[in-house]
Amino acid sequence: MQNIVRFGVSIDDKLLSRFDSVIENKGYVNRSEAIRDLIRNTLVNEEISNPDTEVIGTLTLIYSHAEHEVSDRLNEIQHGYFKNVISSTHVHLDEHNCLEVLILRGRGQEVQYISDNLQSVKNVRHGRLTVTSTGKNLP
Repeated sequence: MQNIVRFGVSIDDKLLSRFDSVIENKGYVNRSEAIRDLIRNTLVNEEISNPDTEVIGTLTLIYSHAEHEVSDRLNEIQHGYFKNVISSTHVHLDEHNCLEVLILRGRGQEVQYISDNLQSVKNVRHGRLTVTSTGKNLP
């Protein structure tokens, strides 16, 4: 069983009221759960700030399938980093546009480099990388 530590926090009543409103809207059952998540988020941000730390990333790309070289180039890059591309999902948004979501794993700088290469492919309309910890160092 984990040791639970109770501690007090001094906080402005208006700030606490706004915080309570936000956590209620998000569905937290109490402040403790919300504060634990804020602490974990801070720890993850600290951990992934090191470019050599192993991370997990999700890369979302939007592009038109009408430009055939886009799909070919994206596949070529992904195959070049097959050890880092854990999974990919391709969705047809409409008759012209595609959504591709990739799960990437590796050192932070590797994942960022792969993401940059994929997002910079000609005719990729939009891309966004979200990076997080592997979770193995989180309490």
